[in-house]
Amino acid sequence: MIKYRKENKILFKILWEARTLIALFILVAIFGIKVPNFLTVENMLTVTKHVAEYALLGIGMTFIILTGGIDLSVGSIVGFAAMIAGGFIYEGIVLQKLGITIFLSIPLVIILTLIISALVGTLNGLIISYVRIPPFIATLGTMYVFRGFALLRSNGMTFPNLQGKPDYGNTGFEWLGQGFIGGIPVAVIIFIIVAIIAAYLLSKTPFGWYVYAVGGNEKAAELSGLKVKKIKILCYTISGFCAGLVGLIVASELVASHPAIGEGWEMNAIAAAVLGGASLSGGIGSIGGTVIGAFIIGVLNDGMVMMGVSEFWQKVVKGIVIVLAVGLDILQQEIRKRQITKAIPDGK
Repeated sequence: MIKYRKENKILFKILWEARTLIALFILVAIFGIKVPNFLTVENMLTVTKHVAEYALLGIGMTFIILTGGIDLSVGSIVGFAAMIAGGFIYEGIVLQKLGITIFLSIPLVIILTLIISALVGTLNGLIISYVRIPPFIATLGTMYVFRGFALLRSNGMTFPNLQGKPDYGNTGFEWLGQGFIGGIPVAVIIFIIVAIIAAYLLSKTPFGWYVYAVGGNEKAAELSGLKVKKIKILCYTISGFCAGLVGLIVASELVASHPAIGEGWEMNAIAAAVLGGASLSGGIGSIGGTVIGAFIIGVLNDGMVMMGVSEFWQKVVKGIVIVLAVGLDILQQEIRKRQITKAIPDGK
C-alpha cells in the first residue's frame, strides 16, 4: 500500500511539473481535430512566427518576474520602437539648422532602435531601483508615457510604405518580418537565437544565478553583497531590448508602423511567463517554460481565429487562461510553504 502511494505521489509530481507541456499537447490535439488545416507545415510555421513575437516579449518579462518585478510598459515599448524605426525610414533624421535630411541604412536603423528601446527599459529599472516606486505603479505610468511618445512621433498617424527608396539606400526592411532563411521565417530564427542566449545567461552565468537570488530573497541577496539595483536595472534593460526587437519585427512584417502596435501585449508577455511556470513572487521560472507558455498563447490565438471564434470570446478565453495560470502559481506557492513548514521540526 505504501509503495502504491509513493508511486502515485511520484506520478502526480511528474504530471504537475509537466502540466504546461501537457496543456500545449491537448490544445494542439483539439485544434488539430477541429480545424482541418491546423496541423499543416505551412500553418505551423505561421503559428510559430506569431509565437516568436509573444515569446520574445515573454523572455524579457521572465528576467523581470524572476527578480520579483513586473513590466506593464512592454506593449508600449513595442509601439514606441515601431514608430522610431518607421520615422527613421520614412522621414529620415531632419537637421533643420543645416537644411538637410539624413536617411540611415537599415542595419543602422535596427541598431539605433534597439539601443533606444534598451535605454527605455533602463529608465524603468532606474525608476524602480533608485526612486523605489513599486514596479506595478512605475511601469503603469511609463506605459502611458511611452505610448504618448509613440503617438507624438507621427502625431497619431501611420508611417506607411517602409520599403524605403534605393536612392536613399534604406531598402530591405521588410526582410526582417517577411524573409526566410532555409524555409524558416527570419523572425523565428531571431527568437530561437535570443531564447538560447537568454537560457544560457540564466542557467550558466553568475548573472543568471544572481537574478534568481534577488527574486528568491532580495534582502538576503543584498546582505550577501550582490548589487541588487544593478541586477534589476539590467533585467529591465533586457526586457526593453526584447520589446524593441518585437516592434521592429512587427513594423517590418506590416511594412508600416502605427502608434497602436503592441497595445495590450504586456498581458501576453506576462501570461507566457506565468503559464511557463514563472512565479510572480520571484525566484522561480525558466526560459524553456516561457517558450512553452508562449506556444500555448499562440496556438490558442491562431486556433480560435481559424475556428471563427469571435474576438470578444477570444478575450474571454485568454482572460480565463491567465487567471488559471496565476491561480496555479498561488497554489504552487502554498504547497511549497507547507513543505518548508513540515521540513522544520515543530514548525519553527
